[in-house]
Amino acid sequence: MSLFRNPFAAAAAALVLSACGPQAQPTEAPPSETPSQPSTDTAGSTLPRELDPLFAQAAQEFNVPVELLKAVSYAETRWQMVVGEAEFPGQQPASGLMALRGEDLEQGAALAGVTVEAARTDALSNLRAGAARLSQLATDANVERGDLAAWAPVVAQLSGITNPEAQAEHVHRGVYAVLNEGAVALNQDGSVAASLEPVQVEAKFERPQVRAMAAGPDYGAAVWRPSPNYNARPTGTAGDPSMIIIHTCEGSYSSCWSWLTNSASQVSAHYVVNESGSEISQLVREASRGWHIGATYDSSLNGGTSSWLNGVSANHFTIGIEHGGYASQTSFPAGQIDASAKLSCDIARDNAIIKDSYHIVAHGRLQPATRTDPGPNWPWSTYISKINSYCGTATPTGEIFVDSNNANNDASKAKFSTTGAWTDGYSSGYYGSGYYYAATEAISAPATFEFYLPTAQTRTIDAWWVAGTNRSATAPFIAYNASGAEVGRVSVNQQVNGSKWVTLGTYSFTAGWNKIQLSRWTTPGYVVMADAVRVR
Repeated sequence: MSLFRNPFAAAAAALVLSACGPQAQPTEAPPSETPSQPSTDTAGSTLPRELDPLFAQAAQEFNVPVELLKAVSYAETRWQMVVGEAEFPGQQPASGLMALRGEDLEQGAALAGVTVEAARTDALSNLRAGAARLSQLATDANVERGDLAAWAPVVAQLSGITNPEAQAEHVHRGVYAVLNEGAVALNQDGSVAASLEPVQVEAKFERPQVRAMAAGPDYGAAVWRPSPNYNARPTGTAGDPSMIIIHTCEGSYSSCWSWLTNSASQVSAHYVVNESGSEISQLVREASRGWHIGATYDSSLNGGTSSWLNGVSANHFTIGIEHGGYASQTSFPAGQIDASAKLSCDIARDNAIIKDSYHIVAHGRLQPATRTDPGPNWPWSTYISKINSYCGTATPTGEIFVDSNNANNDASKAKFSTTGAWTDGYSSGYYGSGYYYAATEAISAPATFEFYLPTAQTRTIDAWWVAGTNRSATAPFIAYNASGAEVGRVSVNQQVNGSKWVTLGTYSFTAGWNKIQLSRWTTPGYVVMADAVRVR
């Protein structure tokens, strides 16, 4: 089915739902971003095509406003039958359309007269358990049941959020925003699966603080909500950020950032992206070590990439992005994917991280024994393509990066090779996955960075190297067009200006495979560094 938020406006954003069965391991590219199979719950039965009657039945039975029941379900799961995981220690997995967990799941099931397993896996049982638990909390709080606004404290209590600011965010910008805007879910054939017409209501709950939200120190579009759960990265190469880890919170955005900023949780991430993509929180500076992945690195899980990091804590060299939502989701909102791609582009650009699926990696790929997030339906091909597009590397007229590790290169337009004796190295400050170096001597045995242009173009060439006192002060870079004619050369001092892009020059290239070669033929007694080239 397809979901539309605020369907009564001229334009609406779509979300596609499909199978919610047992989870497969994350793959580089999901089987389909728009599956055609009918929805199923975790027990394998077909999820009803019409959810409205189920909401109505549960709401009437337990004297809960049906609009509220729908809004809570939408805010928590986007009306998906989720199978939650324990993403964070101390957090119980969420289940079903209502994302019930822990005590709420157990008490709700008991009140509804169903087993906990049924409440977890059957759509109607889950809604009845959620309505029963809401009703119990309303009775305890003496809520006037016909007053939608008065249910706000109960909504906050059911969320499990304890941070007052996050509670206010969840109530006003989550559940009650859905009530005021409305939502509708369509089946694949266009029939209505669930709907909520707008209800004008102001929650009787303290609003989020009206204050200037500090911008994230590394990403200005983010809200700075600093977490105490971090420490310093180790010095040296193993502490340099070289990968981005993609997570799902296994819960809502507000509950996610509030837990990750709680010192008792002992976990964190650098960023959290909300479900619609309208807000991002930065919790930890990129230069600091977040606590977001409980695994040591094993390159065999990641295509053999960066095998020199085997056995190193993955937190040392990664930046973590959490996303409001669940690994069992059948699809992810387009706005969330888009906002996350912009963020990943910014992180990758600032930290010289390769923009591919071996350096922007699923949590479940690196910690498969206990995690599957972001799940099999994360749209990897679309996501990586968007990142490259925002970073200007997705079209022939955009930037082309040629790394000294071909695993990081797009083989259709970038490749690297060496002639003669070159040694691979990993001193701190390299681009991508290490570099190659060779002694200077009167020999024609270069390192070659090749890039493909579909048409003749004038391009500016930048180079990246790791500086050091034993580097050549006259390292010769030579540019050739696709016909093999030299179009320019420059000598650079690799003893300085390390670990950043340094412009070599602007040259006229022809259609086909052009080359930038780093020659060893210069003053002996030093080494030259072949790390990466950028074509822009």
